[in-house]
Amino acid sequence: MKKSYDIIVLGSGPGGYVAAIRASQLGLKTAIIEKESLGGVCLNWGCIPTKALLKSAQVFEYLKNADQYGLSASKIDKDFTSVVKRSRSVADGMSKGVNFLMKKNKIDIINGFGKLLPEKKVSVEIEGKKSTYSAENIIIATGARSREINSIKQDGKKIIGYREAMVLSKQPKKIIIVGSGAIGIEFAYFYNAMGSEVTIVEYLDRILPVEDTDISNQLAKSFKKSGINLLTSSEVISSDTKGKGVKVQVKSSGQISELDADIVISAVGIKSNIENIGLEETGIAVDNDKILVDEFYKTNIPGYHAIGDIVSGQALAHVASAEGILCVEKIAGHDVEAIDYKNIPGCTYCSPEVASVGYTEKEAIDKGYSIKVGKFPFSASGKAQASGKPDGFIKVIFDEKYGEWLGCHMIGDGVTDMIAEAVLGRKLETTGKEILKAVHPHPTMSEALMESVADAYDEVIHL
Repeated sequence: MKKSYDIIVLGSGPGGYVAAIRASQLGLKTAIIEKESLGGVCLNWGCIPTKALLKSAQVFEYLKNADQYGLSASKIDKDFTSVVKRSRSVADGMSKGVNFLMKKNKIDIINGFGKLLPEKKVSVEIEGKKSTYSAENIIIATGARSREINSIKQDGKKIIGYREAMVLSKQPKKIIIVGSGAIGIEFAYFYNAMGSEVTIVEYLDRILPVEDTDISNQLAKSFKKSGINLLTSSEVISSDTKGKGVKVQVKSSGQISELDADIVISAVGIKSNIENIGLEETGIAVDNDKILVDEFYKTNIPGYHAIGDIVSGQALAHVASAEGILCVEKIAGHDVEAIDYKNIPGCTYCSPEVASVGYTEKEAIDKGYSIKVGKFPFSASGKAQASGKPDGFIKVIFDEKYGEWLGCHMIGDGVTDMIAEAVLGRKLETTGKEILKAVHPHPTMSEALMESVADAYDEVIHL
């Protein structure tokens, strides 16, 4: 294996492996360093295997409600072990796919724990043996892990993070999920759909607090209807794992209550993987758990770059991939445009799904915009009714003066596949009138977007 490269990428998640492939496409001699499985957390322990779990839950729900579609299905049950096994199989297949892409693009794979050294070098240790490699440019893409807080210290057995939550050997009867961001919400849906008793504890006053208030309220209604217990404006102040299960003390509105469960999932955010990777030795600047970079991901030390969850910005797989491509293209001397972080879509894959981009209604008002707001419920959509998925709506926000598309917020079946229209429209500086006059196919879920825009401009037909 070579010892010197044009680019070395430290970490093979959706930021790292995508950066490596783009570098190779541009003719740069490239290596990637990975201490575990190719694909990082996203492919192995995050985005992909969780979606496999969620799909099993959705199929199970369909089967249980077959009579609503004029069908009959008897002896409906699930095999929790097989559900987990399928999820792991999907993840393994995707990781092997990344391995294939590395070979296809002639990227050297260096297995082991990488540590940055001065003078644009990296030391890699595996099974006690160390090797040193050098490159003209090094891209740090080490990702993040589940963040821990003192009141619910993870023990990997009764109090767990997202990794353990995907591979439990036995389905818990009662589960408490602390945190209601995308990770907490998705696990809440999965375990509830599979038949566990689920309680969500959220410190802020609503679930999915980064979303538009209307979206949070609608999801809360759907979750409560499904039997999920929601404790908002609540804080876990202590936990006890001494007994058979877990006992947690929760403070809500000044009152303290005790909850018990078989398992507690800590979903209170992420922690950057930046310890012991040589940042101090190389002098790379860090602030508030993030590596400091410019708009093209250069650190303060020439030749060293950082992307993904370890830099400021949304901790999302598609963001890391976009950053990796942009970083490499800048290194290669291309004339590139910085990423617009105000136009990054966010998706939560529960049921109903949630997707959004741009400003919430409150944010738009706080920014001083005079706005037009339109909403269209899926209950008025022929496709949604025919599909048996009428819950949710689409909400759009436009600047009243110029028609600028400020924000789009969706909750409903399949909306994570629909949000791209809003992202593209905003990228192309599309106005509300242009969306309104773009003919959408009928019957589809997507025409609800057109109808919501029509509502904003007082031209809605089907309300």
